[in-house]
Amino acid sequence: MASEERTKELLKGLQEAVVNYDEDKVTELSQAVIAEGVDPFTATMDGLAEGMIQVGDLYNKKEYFVPELLLCADALYAGLDLLKPAIEASGRKRESKGSIVVGVVEGDVHDIGKNLIKMMFEVAGWTVYDLGKDVPLDRFVEEQLRTDSDIVGLSALMTTSMISMPEIVKKLKEKNPKVRVMLGGAPITPEVVEKYGADGYARDAGTAVDEAMKLIKMLREEEKAK
Repeated sequence: MASEERTKELLKGLQEAVVNYDEDKVTELSQAVIAEGVDPFTATMDGLAEGMIQVGDLYNKKEYFVPELLLCADALYAGLDLLKPAIEASGRKRESKGSIVVGVVEGDVHDIGKNLIKMMFEVAGWTVYDLGKDVPLDRFVEEQLRTDSDIVGLSALMTTSMISMPEIVKKLKEKNPKVRVMLGGAPITPEVVEKYGADGYARDAGTAVDEAMKLIKMLREEEKAK
């Protein structure tokens, strides 16, 4: 087993390698994680995923652009390819966290944020149904009913496309009152979420999974109270 100090060193190394889109370094460190007995789930969440959150911040600050994001994602997936089988082989049974339908609303083709969020949910062990970008309103409803997902995540980067969100929220709730709807994207604020009748708000990729877990917890508690 690796010492606590060595574990921290490997986690920090994985974060930096993802941020620096160094695929070879991610592969080398992921192999070291496995060889030295570091928990592969911890390495995935506190190493790879944490690095990708930092990448998202750099993108939001306009220090990174789409080409860098894609390279960082390649590096992250190089690590996941090694660590996911190791998580399964370790026999660590992770309870299924839930399922989510994600997509960018009709009229909007900006999907970098949605892709980051999708990645975070996948890394955290969720089942993700990705509808892509420029998604017609009814498609969200159809997919939620088909998959019986706990949460639907709607993303919009433009104020012109976010105006369709209240209609999608209304349709989703009419078809399935239990579904929880989460909004995300640059123009979204907690006030917008409340006004549109949604349940949660992903300020960024790093907070999206925590927010979704809160929504599911609330839903379970409401069901118990009935």
